[in-house]
Amino acid sequence: MDNSGKEKEAIQLMAEADKKITKQGSFLGGMFGGGQNHKIEEACEMYCRAANMFKMAKNWSAAGKAFCKAARLHMQLQNKHDSATGFIDAGNAFKKVDPQEAINCLNTAIDIYTDMGRFTIAAKHHITIAEVYESELVDIEKAVAHFEQAADYYKGEESNSSANKCLLKVAAYSAQLEQYAKAIEIYEQVGSNTMDNPLLKYSAKEYFFKASLCHFIVDELNAKLAVEKYEEMFPAFSDSRECKLLKKLIDAHEEQNSEAFTEAVKEFDSISRLDQWQTTMLLRIKKTIQGDEGDLR
Repeated sequence: MDNSGKEKEAIQLMAEADKKITKQGSFLGGMFGGGQNHKIEEACEMYCRAANMFKMAKNWSAAGKAFCKAARLHMQLQNKHDSATGFIDAGNAFKKVDPQEAINCLNTAIDIYTDMGRFTIAAKHHITIAEVYESELVDIEKAVAHFEQAADYYKGEESNSSANKCLLKVAAYSAQLEQYAKAIEIYEQVGSNTMDNPLLKYSAKEYFFKASLCHFIVDELNAKLAVEKYEEMFPAFSDSRECKLLKKLIDAHEEQNSEAFTEAVKEFDSISRLDQWQTTMLLRIKKTIQGDEGDLR
């Protein structure tokens, strides 16, 4: 479908909206007159309509700029909710062409939401920013910072399940970045929180397994003590395949037997597939058996 006509119409609408707000003189001069406010509201509506036409024409950058213009006018009118929504719409349009500009718009919206005390929705948009850093800009440290902020806001609003999801992302990335103490602390915390919940306790063994792997990379004795601690805290962990694997790996490591180590991993993987993160951590542990420090990353 040819939407080029929509783009021309959008450009025309933008020009008309610009005229509406400049004709009346400065914003501040006219803010006290109801007529001026009416003109600004009309301009807002025109910018939004133009933005949606730009979207139909797939001109994402122009759509983002038009939504931003509307959002700023809403802020002039003290329509905070509409302003924040406008910046989110702008961010979603910019995501397709300019990830950094998308982040700027989303951050502006977050500032408005936190100012209004809307922390749950602010957390949701921190996750969106984290995902842009993850997939588009590949800046894991910044992604982690936004997942952490989202977790803080969720915790403050008692949304513990959402907070845990964010924290698990932080833990996984922290371990990849070799910040093992931070990863261990999160896995232990989330494991402890879930082990008493009948619906979630099945997941607790996975978190204790991941914490044990992080301990193991740092020090074999740490891993041994950690496994004992988790068995005591959560008796169901003792019977899990993950716990049995860890004990086999610790024995193999003590004997510096890389073949036994590999065999135990293969046997486990044939029944329960190991994910990429677990495989990476196991490889790091195995390298310490071979004494080859060159390929730990």
